[in-house]
Amino acid sequence: MRAHLANRLLIAASAAAVLTFSPAAGVSQVSLSPAAEAGVSAAGLETLTAEMQALVDSGQLAGAVTLLARNGKVVHFEPYGVQDVSTGAPVTRDTIWRIASMTKPVTGVAMMMLWEEGKWAMDDPVAKHIPEFEGLQVATAGGGTEPQARPMTMAQLMSHTAGFDVSAGYEDQGLQDADLAAMITKLAALPLAVQPGTDWRYGPSVNIQGYLVEKLSGQRLDAFFQSRIFDPLKMVDTGFHVDRAKLSRVSAVHTYGPDGRVRPAEGVGPAPTSAPRFLSGSGGLFSTAEDYWRFSQMLLNGGELDGARLLKPETVELMRTNVLAEGVKVDLYGPSQEGVGFGMDFAVILDPAAAGTPQGVNSYYWGGAFGTWFWVDPTHDLVFVGMIQNLRGSIPGAGTPPLRDISPRLVYGALETP
Repeated sequence: MRAHLANRLLIAASAAAVLTFSPAAGVSQVSLSPAAEAGVSAAGLETLTAEMQALVDSGQLAGAVTLLARNGKVVHFEPYGVQDVSTGAPVTRDTIWRIASMTKPVTGVAMMMLWEEGKWAMDDPVAKHIPEFEGLQVATAGGGTEPQARPMTMAQLMSHTAGFDVSAGYEDQGLQDADLAAMITKLAALPLAVQPGTDWRYGPSVNIQGYLVEKLSGQRLDAFFQSRIFDPLKMVDTGFHVDRAKLSRVSAVHTYGPDGRVRPAEGVGPAPTSAPRFLSGSGGLFSTAEDYWRFSQMLLNGGELDGARLLKPETVELMRTNVLAEGVKVDLYGPSQEGVGFGMDFAVILDPAAAGTPQGVNSYYWGGAFGTWFWVDPTHDLVFVGMIQNLRGSIPGAGTPPLRDISPRLVYGALETP
């Protein structure tokens, strides 16, 4: 197997370091750069590929794609396994994945584009832009309510500290049964779970941001994403639905059997082929590894890619600046994550040693419920994107290999230059 991988790496390394766009094909194509040009070890990349392939060969993953770019050069872009264990259709570089909560940073960029236009300010009360939230009460331990000590702000909404509960707290409310406006009406009738600014809770905040993008821009969320983000970045396979002609490229969702090996998951519907009624800025997008790399590389470049500028460099820096109050910690799965802060729809590595990661300080990241993950490391000038498709794929100990720990170890082990 090592000889096979070495041959693949040699072929990839001989490609020119260019990024092209083919109007005829309608898709962008990445050519791999020689690893040494980006200060990356070819042997280290071979180890990354081998370990990922081993997870597929052992039945721990059905399929995956991993992509690593450094200094703006893609040096690793590998598909593994199959899109569907039922059919055996292979994963390819252009396999389409449900990226779930990796939608959130896209919504965050949309919000920051509107922030640059002066449509809102960080210290604005949320109720200035959503009058339905004026005077929202806060639930108390005794079953009653109390007023907000201070009105929730837009910065708190962007960082999951506006006082809304975790998503599970709204399971019986049908927040996504209609459209974004209906969600706002339902939330306006409920008390906040905690006082704004006092606790980090992963709930409906980014869907609320999606509503704000629509209100402040005058466009539907999908139209704003398409015209202001996807088209400029040539993200040709990203959206809230999948064209029928591309359905064969959509990965199935998998789970684990009693033997610990992957099998098809039940109860997951097919990819929608038209825009859904509820446009979830929190988790509704489909995308490819390449498309998401283009989005992430734009961020690493300070808001620009291939001549298309979405944000100013200082705006991107603000997005990756921790805004949590002293003592408030990111707590996605429990216990709290040490050494990690939160900015505008990204988690941020504040202290790599405390966070137990080799990722550089100021790295920012997020992942999706089906196991997709990415990070942007401005300290080491790199982007990594990983795609898998498992039920509960992001939950530690739920069967999926700990790829978010495995991949940084392999990536930083492959770096040859600071």
